[in-house]
Amino acid sequence: MHDISRYRVLKAASLLALLLPVAACGTADEDGSEVAMRETGAASVPAPETIQRLLFIHHSCGGQLMAAPGERSGGDRGSGERCIYESHPNGGGLRGLLEADGYEVHELSYESSLGADTDIRHWRRKFAAHMDDLLRTDHQDRRYADDATNDIVAFKSCYPNNDFTGPGTGPGDPDSEELTVANAQAAYRALLPHFRARPDVLFVAFTAPPRAEPKQGLKDRLKGALGSGPTAADWARDFNTWLADREGGWLAGYELPNVAVFDYYDILTDGRGNWSAFPTGGGRDSHPSKQGNARAAAAFVPFINAAVAGMR
Repeated sequence: MHDISRYRVLKAASLLALLLPVAACGTADEDGSEVAMRETGAASVPAPETIQRLLFIHHSCGGQLMAAPGERSGGDRGSGERCIYESHPNGGGLRGLLEADGYEVHELSYESSLGADTDIRHWRRKFAAHMDDLLRTDHQDRRYADDATNDIVAFKSCYPNNDFTGPGTGPGDPDSEELTVANAQAAYRALLPHFRARPDVLFVAFTAPPRAEPKQGLKDRLKGALGSGPTAADWARDFNTWLADREGGWLAGYELPNVAVFDYYDILTDGRGNWSAFPTGGGRDSHPSKQGNARAAAAFVPFINAAVAGMR
């Protein structure tokens, strides 16, 4: 094994040991490897042989996923880098894990012109109008000084994008402010022509993190027990399952290997139910906990390694 490969393995192992010391809600594995294999369907895949520039477009949950665990540092409102944290109590450590595998990590978030809007309805316009700028983004609104471009663009909407109002009517409107399942599906379908035009770039869509289960009074619990039809949480599960289903969902019939879906939602629901298994704030805050983010980070690294390998 080359020295750099040995360094990557040892550094990644040490980071995982820090990030996953104990199991939390659900059945988080001690080293994250079984989670990664179950959630991604990929066995251990070597890190890319060449440096890969990865841009991640995110807001608060994504920033916490990337951050090292610890006291909050960076990411303050008004800093010009809101939600780009160095460390955070909910930190999942993904930035460090990616860097240990040789990725060059770049971030785009609040307080930048390109990172301001990340709802499902915003993605079509963002990629249609700003593809070249996104590929040349180094950090926030700073572009690369040379001709460098990003090899990977990952993008994520936040948990309010699970607040579906209903199934909607197909084919749906990709730009509509009304969040129906049909409109959300239309929004993602509208992205594929833009991604197909850039077969050299890997695009990674994150399913949105799930909501924390709301606290219900006796009346609401009785109503739920008696049944009242599908809810926003049910439609969220349906949509995210569709988005991540390669064979029968969003990417069915898409012939190129340059689009992949990381099922953040399913990992954080522990693969069952429609609510977060890793909430914060005493169970009321939908921002995932350190344990949930560490679980997702451990799964993402072999996922992205496999996706990059599939581009060769």
